[in-house]
Amino acid sequence: MDRSYSVSIMYILSHTGLILFMYPADIIESTNQGHWIPIMIGVIVHFIILSLFLRGLNSFPDKDIISIYLKKGKFIASIFLFPLFLYLLMAGIITVRSYSEIVTIVFLSKTPLWAIMSLFLILASYTAAQGIDGIIRTGVFLFLLLFPLLFFIMLTSFQNVDWRYVHPLMLKDFSFLKKSSYYRSYFAIGGVFLFLGYLPSTIPVKKKSILFAALLIAPIFFLSVYIPILTFGQATAPHFLFPFVMVVDAVNLIWFMFDRFTMFFLLSVVIFILLFLSLVLWMLTTTLTKTIVPSIKPVYLIMVISVIIFTISLLISDWKGIEMLFQWNTYIRFYVILGIPFSIFLLGLIEERGQGA
Repeated sequence: MDRSYSVSIMYILSHTGLILFMYPADIIESTNQGHWIPIMIGVIVHFIILSLFLRGLNSFPDKDIISIYLKKGKFIASIFLFPLFLYLLMAGIITVRSYSEIVTIVFLSKTPLWAIMSLFLILASYTAAQGIDGIIRTGVFLFLLLFPLLFFIMLTSFQNVDWRYVHPLMLKDFSFLKKSSYYRSYFAIGGVFLFLGYLPSTIPVKKKSILFAALLIAPIFFLSVYIPILTFGQATAPHFLFPFVMVVDAVNLIWFMFDRFTMFFLLSVVIFILLFLSLVLWMLTTTLTKTIVPSIKPVYLIMVISVIIFTISLLISDWKGIEMLFQWNTYIRFYVILGIPFSIFLLGLIEERGQGA
């Protein structure tokens, strides 16, 4: 398989895992009508920042974003790489803590939370230690194994929809822009694409294939929100912490050989989340290796970062703590997902003009 297609598959998987769990609740909480408008705004923002990012990277062949920033000086590098490192670290903490809580709530209620978090980090650390080649190979295998099942589950989730719930389609106002829940939803939209800037020159990144992958996941944003709304209605859907999980749990297939239909969905998405977490650990390690501690082996850094993430995750006592961390992370997130693509794009323009002079 063309390695550029492998990168596109990785892009699809890492987004899908983030979209199907917490994204629907954030969008549904932000407004009670015309949900397609805030979703569409997020999708458009996604395409804009992704296009700018890829355009900028194309101006620096055989260079990753760390090399690009360091080339412009340590001051420029610190302005962008330190917030990026902090954002990735917080993303790792949020991912481990929140998705461990989800697993506990749904089907491992008697298992201690620390055990689930440990398992998450051990599996993600092992995958991250294989390097980006190992992560991508794992992603391709999981895509072929699990994505057809996930696609089937999404199709069957239409079983209980009532199309009358689609109304009203239009918004009376844009008050969702004042809601913190709407900006939390960008956790699923922004940040994942940044791994494209970390890839070595041996792994090609083709702009067309990545944009096509982004186009393929765009319907998932809409389906993850509208299927719960069409199933439970505008009045009920906002009361669920994980609306799409509740939809899958309500599906009844008499001919299906297993009773727990929801388990297959959750296991598929959790595995995708583990893949995303391994990407985060790899990016954190790569940042440290290329800037501060080049002499330390990446595997040791992965172990240290995993221990830090685990320790901080243990200090978060309940879901309110997760939401507070989400809120703190929102400001850094927008600085990173807007600042890095625009800066790489501008630096790319400067580089091209310098070469043409």
